[in-house]
Amino acid sequence: MQTNYKHEPVFELVKSMTKAEKRNFKLYATRLSGNHDTKFMMLFDVFDSMEEYDESKILKKCPVKKEQLPNMKAHLYKQLLTSIRLLDVQKNIDMQIRENMDFARILFNKGQYRQSHKLLEKAKEMALANELHTIVIEIIEFQKTVDSMQSNRSMVGNTETNSKESINICTKLINANELSLISTMLYGLYLKLGYVRSEKDIKLVVQYFKPKLEKYRNEKLSFTESVYYFQSLVWYNYIMHDFLACYKYAIKWVDIFDQHDYMKIVMYDNYLRGCSRLLDGLFLLGSYRRHSEVLRKLETERNGICSINENAGMLFGVVYYYGRMNEHFMSGTFYKGVELVEEIEYYLRRYERYLSTHYKMLFYYKIACMYFGNEQYHECLEYLQRIITSTRNPQIRRDLQCYARILSLIASYEAGLDHNIDYQIKSVYAFLVKMNDMHEVQKEMISFLKRLNTIYSSDFKQELQKLYEKLLPYASHPFERRTFFYLDITSWLESKIKGIPISQVIKNNFEKRNRA
Repeated sequence: MQTNYKHEPVFELVKSMTKAEKRNFKLYATRLSGNHDTKFMMLFDVFDSMEEYDESKILKKCPVKKEQLPNMKAHLYKQLLTSIRLLDVQKNIDMQIRENMDFARILFNKGQYRQSHKLLEKAKEMALANELHTIVIEIIEFQKTVDSMQSNRSMVGNTETNSKESINICTKLINANELSLISTMLYGLYLKLGYVRSEKDIKLVVQYFKPKLEKYRNEKLSFTESVYYFQSLVWYNYIMHDFLACYKYAIKWVDIFDQHDYMKIVMYDNYLRGCSRLLDGLFLLGSYRRHSEVLRKLETERNGICSINENAGMLFGVVYYYGRMNEHFMSGTFYKGVELVEEIEYYLRRYERYLSTHYKMLFYYKIACMYFGNEQYHECLEYLQRIITSTRNPQIRRDLQCYARILSLIASYEAGLDHNIDYQIKSVYAFLVKMNDMHEVQKEMISFLKRLNTIYSSDFKQELQKLYEKLLPYASHPFERRTFFYLDITSWLESKIKGIPISQVIKNNFEKRNRA
């Protein structure tokens, strides 16, 4: 009987471990077992040698009965986590703080209140310096208990100071929690809808979110509060198509980390997301030079960030590879962009278990667009198909699901796979209507594709010119322009009209902008 590894936490943990973690675990297990092999160690070796979880193989290789296996896996899981914690404690400030708290608890239990208090003060200083406010509250509450056991004059003063500090920290926690929630809600809205698509969408976003954000405009915020505040403003303006404001707040988001460099380790995920939004804003504004500067700066931090942990390495790859691909989209160097695909595929395989469907879909779409720009239409269709079949939930990045189908129609036509184009058009049209994502640009495109078989070759360029002139005004329309963020339709039409590759059209426009 074969079971998906995702349903076996201990197997997934073993497969995620680095060589250093595995070596450390074996040393730890040897000390535990007194140099004798134990069953849980044998189970670890079996898991380590397997590519996929297979219970029948485990029972053959391990001297354990089937009914004993669940307890054995639970024991192994606990020992693995304990071993990894011992290795990671020096790299994680929050783990170091909690270690001091544990030591303080031991000393408190032994009646050594002064030593316990000293360790708690040390832990509190570390937590405050790194704005780990939730932990600070725990420490203060513990300090009150320790101080209550000491009958001296300073006890009352300590308790009063701790209470005031606790109230101040709680205020910061409430603000950070509210701002974090706003940011999460805006991000969730983006994942579901993409950009605003109508006046109704704008009213929804403005009426609900603007008053919440205005509340913090003139407040003096802590580092953590500021990060979540800028994060919320970036997502707010991103959804609203205001990419200049998006860039403005993304700069502030990243700058605050540059001013507090040590926080890049503590809150690496928020730092990388800030870099991602900054790069994305520069891409949408067409600022190639500044985009390259930010990406090169991020490259210099690669080793430091990726060495933090596996999750940091995964997130760095998302930001870095999106940025690399966007550089080629801006400059029209698709032939160089497709050379990245092998490296990206290796990254996707390595982090397959951790990447969300959203991240995978965006990678597939960008790679498909890269192949389309390089006129490798079959490869383009292969990656578009991954998006179309990657999820049964139409609400997950439904914007990408819609545009993947539209691009698939165009790529099928370019690849000469248009024998069932009418059926494909009907299918795409029905999907767009179902997703409520049928706008004027899509209507014009589908109308044109429907008429393809009836257009004489002598009239083809003229019809393309008509479509180009119809679509061009939509590129600056507040709602219709969203299509052009996903599909560079005008560049494709221009390439067909002039009889030159789409990469040349984009390159010409890129050089023209950089000469200006």
